[in-house]
Amino acid sequence: MKQIAFISGIGTDVGKTVVSAIVTQALAANYWKPVQAGDLDNTDSIKVARLCDETVHVLPEKYRLKTPMSPHCAAEMDKVEIRSSDFEVPDFDAKLIIEGAGGLMVPLHNDGLLLIDILADKKWPVILVSRHYLGSINHTLLSVDVLNKRSIPILGIIYVGEKHESTEKIISTVSKIPVLGRIPIVDEVNKEFVQTEAIKMIDANTVTTKLNQFYGK
Repeated sequence: MKQIAFISGIGTDVGKTVVSAIVTQALAANYWKPVQAGDLDNTDSIKVARLCDETVHVLPEKYRLKTPMSPHCAAEMDKVEIRSSDFEVPDFDAKLIIEGAGGLMVPLHNDGLLLIDILADKKWPVILVSRHYLGSINHTLLSVDVLNKRSIPILGIIYVGEKHESTEKIISTVSKIPVLGRIPIVDEVNKEFVQTEAIKMIDANTVTTKLNQFYGK
């Protein structure tokens, strides 16, 4: 059975792309980022391809928007309309990791279409990436709450950075969401780092177990 997981962050610049690369590598999966806004010479798809080995297949983006802005603005500037019907997944083998653009409430169209509307329709199970900073408890719990209210399944949380026990304890107590792993912050993210962290994730077996449970395998 084919398996899909959607990776979203509690906000921008929390380490979502690095986590996506590590999870994709650990699962020897396909990677897809449907919407890329800006930085077209060094897209997240290019970064993931550079960080992973040949077992990973990177699928082309659906939208390559020129301006590094919220997708609804970038699309308008490019005279492009992002529609929910455009999020049919491309062909893939076995497993697919989909990386979102920014957080869950990112607008995709001026008519009010949000990223979470796509998730509510597709019911792709979500891996939420969180990073500790002042306000991150609120951002993490709000993300979990809006996913729950839209009946979107959550596989778990992956933290980026050092453990903060009191923060993670209250998030777990309130959200009841399992922790799938932790990715350290390093000065340089390279292929060796991704391979090392992927091996740790394989050994922990948390992501694979949750995916198999979700898909009834």
